[in-house]
Amino acid sequence: MRLSRSTAGTVFVGGALVLTLSALAYPTMLGVQKTSSDTSRIIANTQYGPLTEADRDFVVKVRSAGLWEYPLGEMAMERGTTAAMKEAGKHLVVGHAGLDEMCRKIAPELGVTLPNQASPQQQQFVATIDSKNGKEFDSTAVNIMRVTHGQIFPAIAKIRANTQNTLVRQLADLANDTVLDHITVLEKTGLVNQEQVIFQQTADPKLPQDQTTPPPPQPGSPILVLKPRPDLNINTASPQPNPNPNPSGTVR
Repeated sequence: MRLSRSTAGTVFVGGALVLTLSALAYPTMLGVQKTSSDTSRIIANTQYGPLTEADRDFVVKVRSAGLWEYPLGEMAMERGTTAAMKEAGKHLVVGHAGLDEMCRKIAPELGVTLPNQASPQQQQFVATIDSKNGKEFDSTAVNIMRVTHGQIFPAIAKIRANTQNTLVRQLADLANDTVLDHITVLEKTGLVNQEQVIFQQTADPKLPQDQTTPPPPQPGSPILVLKPRPDLNINTASPQPNPNPNPSGTVR
């Protein structure tokens, strides 16, 4: 069968996108999905309920996600070629600033150490997107982020369903709202290659743990703060934190 020039071009572009996503678009929150087989093992008893390995990893990975998606949002605001792309950037910045604030608020209460750098894998996401320009920048950013958001969505639901810790439960509520908001604005750009995104979301890549784990902060270093941006006037309809002690772990 002969392909027309336009059809062949489409196949080539589609193939290039497959390679890009195959090489780069692994789960942002791989550590949550690939923790030890006994993720329910309790590592601390807090006044907010027991803290499991999965709970701790979730807090760390939410923080880590913000460390690459917040600056990527700023890049999209500055370099996006359409109004929809710039709007998506605003949502990324505002959403992750809110998640970051909650992570920084609850981490000391739970005895969780937060990273100041994204994982090597996540840093590579940013470097790859940063190397693109124009429409290619838009398309690469949107599709990588849509894959990673789509993969973390069910992981958030699992944490929310299983955690007995009220602070982790509230973070999962906020993360659920934020990720759904981000998926929505990314799809509104019209650049999501849905077929390839679905394929990548169900893939099970094997990466070394040191590539998917954010490095620990340097001893004594101040914690990096993702600056809130109320000036952007973006509302993601997120719940407010209410860190009241709840030793029983019952739902409030």
